[in-house]
Amino acid sequence: MDAKEKIESLRREINRHNHNYYVLNSPEISDLDFDMMLKELERLEAEHPEYADDLSPTRRVGSDLTKGFEHVVHERPMMSLSNTYSIDEVDEWARRIDKALDGEQYSIVGEMKFDGTSISITYRHGRMVRAVTRGDGTQGDDVTANVKTIRSIPLELLPGDWPDEFEIRGEILMPWKVFERLNAERAYNEEPLFANPRNAASGTLKMQDSREVARRHLDARFYYLLSDNLPYDNHYENMLAASHWGFKVSKAMSLMHSLEDIDRYIEYWDEHRKTLPVATDGLVFKVNSLRQQLNLGFTAKSPRWAVAFKFNPERACTPLRFVSFETGRMGIVTPVANLEPVQLSGTVVKRASLHNDDIMRELDIHEGDSLYVEKAGEIIPQITGVEKSLRPEGAKAVEFVKTCPECGTPLQRIFGEAAWCCPNKYGCRPQITGRIEHFCARRMMNIDGIGEETAELLYASGLVERIGQLYDLTEERLAALDRVGPKTAARIIKGIEDSKQVPFERVIYALSIPNVGETTAKRIARAVGSMDVLQAMTLEQLTAIPDVGPIIARCIHDFLREPVNADNIEALRRAGVRLEVDTDMMKAAGNALEGKSVVISGTFSHHSRDEYKDIIMAHGGKNTGSISKKTSFVLAGENMGPAKREKCAELGIPILSEEEFLRLIGDGAGQDNTIDNN
Repeated sequence: MDAKEKIESLRREINRHNHNYYVLNSPEISDLDFDMMLKELERLEAEHPEYADDLSPTRRVGSDLTKGFEHVVHERPMMSLSNTYSIDEVDEWARRIDKALDGEQYSIVGEMKFDGTSISITYRHGRMVRAVTRGDGTQGDDVTANVKTIRSIPLELLPGDWPDEFEIRGEILMPWKVFERLNAERAYNEEPLFANPRNAASGTLKMQDSREVARRHLDARFYYLLSDNLPYDNHYENMLAASHWGFKVSKAMSLMHSLEDIDRYIEYWDEHRKTLPVATDGLVFKVNSLRQQLNLGFTAKSPRWAVAFKFNPERACTPLRFVSFETGRMGIVTPVANLEPVQLSGTVVKRASLHNDDIMRELDIHEGDSLYVEKAGEIIPQITGVEKSLRPEGAKAVEFVKTCPECGTPLQRIFGEAAWCCPNKYGCRPQITGRIEHFCARRMMNIDGIGEETAELLYASGLVERIGQLYDLTEERLAALDRVGPKTAARIIKGIEDSKQVPFERVIYALSIPNVGETTAKRIARAVGSMDVLQAMTLEQLTAIPDVGPIIARCIHDFLREPVNADNIEALRRAGVRLEVDTDMMKAAGNALEGKSVVISGTFSHHSRDEYKDIIMAHGGKNTGSISKKTSFVLAGENMGPAKREKCAELGIPILSEEEFLRLIGDGAGQDNTIDNN
């Protein structure tokens, strides 16, 4: 077998194993064997660039070159569905179908309404050609490069009777497990949380770096096939055919022949959807026959032959087992309700934060209570009430602890806040290990291999009791620890060495200075230039830094004068960590945004959201997370939420498009530097 045949054979085999793993959930080979097969293909492709193919499975990892999205007009408009909210409304829709078809027999296909972002993908000669978002229904964005990274979507079809050219529509989804892991990551890095898997999937699909898209492990489900040459004259069989070609079609799809079938389907999935691995918000019912669909036609906004049924929000009542109290990285003690496990929005909920003493008192929680729990915005489980009729007789109210549950130190109430805090910052285990974990995280020093468990292990072994000691570690010391082998030890040491090149602003953020987040750390770095200058500044000088008020200034001042922190900074200096900014960073790009407060909303073509934060700062502006009377304007990309638009209209806040913003700072075509209301 020559090189070309070997490459083509490996591609076919890897595509088949991808389908088995990501679509059928039944892998035939081990992960190691799959990885070895992929590495062999990578080697052969490197040796024979003449056989390069953009649809090779080795390209699934994405590229950092994705910039902007071309607008593409849909060959067939992507219309939305009319919604119903009760079984009676669905039955009424079915009766209208019956009347419109004048007694002609028909069948209905029931499907899950997956809560993701709509996509339309075109295939030609069995190969993916283009993937386009719904957009406004008439045209959308070409996101082919990002869709190629989604392993459950075939780049080349399995053998079958597929048309030479067709379009298939579906939903790009973020599975619950991936969503919760991503939001936990964002919460730790003090980034805004995604409201739900739909927003997370939509935001991910519009990212400028397809490598990051690949890292987020999106999924997909497909629900409609369009072509001038379909294999069958009905929707149900066409979708079954698509599943044989390699597409992920929901196993919940069902063929029904009566109102009773429809009602049973709704009742069944209203309960069983809670066990699905991806988010759903309802069901969809479609007339099966394509001829009858054509005869029924469309209204101005939606097809008459289909309707969506929306589920009611989920809420559950479950017994409280006990309330635990947990100390975090900054010493804040949080009460947590530990519950009898209950299924909610696709996941099993066992714990829910009670936030603080005041909220716990307001809820009036007693031992043995039954609590109502729901997911706030489908993200974080929260307790919304108590079913007092189920309260055990003589039950005692749950009291907030008086001492730290970890080290026993008497708690202190934070002035002006509802939080209780352990003041033993440098002797309380979770505060110490939390700072180690925070220091090593991706948005800080990016030391690969040190997460929560490893930070705990390093502390328990006595190797790292403060962050400066990370730079004293060796591969031999690490490899001697339980659960840390030679490869992991080598990866950690490399990460530590690489961290010495991390920019100064991220070092400031990594130190865990109270009230100093990522944006404030950048402001400080730009203002002071070096750690030497920062350490020498008085309270008055610190307060003069933009966005550093008296409270943050006091936090910085006290932090830098604490002997433990001063020793840590000296250890970083000896290790060669960068404690001053690059000269280029000190140069302001301009003052077009001097004194302006800017909110960023939506997704963008020319730069990422993080890049726009830096651009705003470089031009003298300030990026804030929420709209208020102090907001100068909103930089709005695609998919800006309607609530934010309403808030802008209410407060008279201008909205600038990406192009208008770039012109304002002198980085785009045109000279119009005015800000108009939109």
